[in-house]
Amino acid sequence: SSIQELRDMSVSDLNNELINLRREQFNLRMQQGAGDAPKTHRFTAVKRNHVTASLFLVIMQIGAF
Repeated sequence: SSIQELRDMSVSDLNNELINLRREQFNLRMQQGAGDAPKTHRFTAVKRNHVTASLFLVIMQIGAF
């Protein structure tokens, strides 16, 4: 998700996005553990997206937006 998309999301949408990103992180780790070769750049991208979504969620909860 782009920053603008995250900025336009509601709190519940951000929570759903965080759940989906955590699920994707888990799936990537399982693929790696099973010996599959996941695209390693996805680990970094998913982690960054998760941190960004978490930041926007906190900002929305304190009412800065």
